[in-house]
Amino acid sequence: MDSEKRKANSYIDKFLGLVENVGNKLPHPTTLFALFALAVIILSGIVSLFNFEVIHPGTGEIIKPVSLLTVEGLHRILLNLITNFTSFAPLGTVLVSLLGIAVAEHSGLIGAVLRLLVLKAPKNLLTFVIVFAGILSNTASEIGYVLLVPLSAIIFLAVGRHPIAGLAAAFAGVSGGYSANLLLGTIDPLLAGLSQEAAHIIDATYEVNPAANYYFMFVSTFFIAAAGTWVTEKIVIPRLGAYTGSEKPEEIKELSKEERKGLVYAGVTSLVITIIILIGILPENGFLRDPATQSILKSPFLKGIVSFIFFGGTIVGIAYGIGAKTIKNDNDVIKGMNKSMETLGSYIVLVFFAAQFVAFFNWTNLGMIVAVEGAIILKSSGLGPIPLLLTFIIISSIINL
Repeated sequence: MDSEKRKANSYIDKFLGLVENVGNKLPHPTTLFALFALAVIILSGIVSLFNFEVIHPGTGEIIKPVSLLTVEGLHRILLNLITNFTSFAPLGTVLVSLLGIAVAEHSGLIGAVLRLLVLKAPKNLLTFVIVFAGILSNTASEIGYVLLVPLSAIIFLAVGRHPIAGLAAAFAGVSGGYSANLLLGTIDPLLAGLSQEAAHIIDATYEVNPAANYYFMFVSTFFIAAAGTWVTEKIVIPRLGAYTGSEKPEEIKELSKEERKGLVYAGVTSLVITIIILIGILPENGFLRDPATQSILKSPFLKGIVSFIFFGGTIVGIAYGIGAKTIKNDNDVIKGMNKSMETLGSYIVLVFFAAQFVAFFNWTNLGMIVAVEGAIILKSSGLGPIPLLLTFIIISSIINL
């Protein structure tokens, strides 16, 4: 039995080693998008030579490839390079939402909430709470790695458990649950923007709301927290064994009086904002509903969810900062926003090349051609809805590695 387990573990280790080696050899994501954009230009010229065409399934229109390896193609690239970038959906949505979240993070609100959540957790639920807090931490992007991972190691050591297990549990929550949450955060506008750009290959008017994935995110939060807890308790901790190091546990500081006051201010402010939103969407003629149809699905509330993330993060963050005395004037608020923008340099560079790739892909009609031909292949394969859905999940998971 033990030999079979060791053999299985060796296979897993080899597979993970292979994934790591392949991943390390891949170019930078920005370089990949630049290469993809160049490949689309070249491929458009090649495909257009063969008079290839497909019929649009919705309109019946004949779709032919458009070559960018022409003088007209060169002119189009030169004239639209800037607008491709500035009109790329994930750019503005991420920047705006992060400005609001940045105030909440800079004021100390998010850090205080995470500390309170972990410090007050019952010992028998500590692992679950740490993984759960790790998942919630992605609301503020990278704060989980910076704050929660080391804090969890200290807490595990303080209660007599292996600190590496605490570190692993927090890391599992932060990284494994990066796209799950109970709240909308900075990652949701990004994913919505990317999905919208992809949808425009088929329908140029299609809009993807940042809250479109919320039900899945909500359920995934508890599922990932439970899975992370099980793996930590049943696999990680037994493999680590008892902690025999000489490191003494650090004193874990409780929230200060100012921090608690800040949380009260933030809680009251959040309650007021929630009441205002409910007044705007619950009544049939609520001011946040669609004025024409009174619908919630296409209401200013859901369409403007990024704005609510911005205003919510900013206002609640300021409220906490006033109570905790971490924000003394407007300069502190602006400083928090500036700090968040400093971290987005690599993202903006990535978006520039990603925007060109998506634009070129749409211009050449290669996206539509691939979509139609792919649909024909899938239809002829005889795959049912469930196997097809599982195939997409597996492919997405492999790409995500």
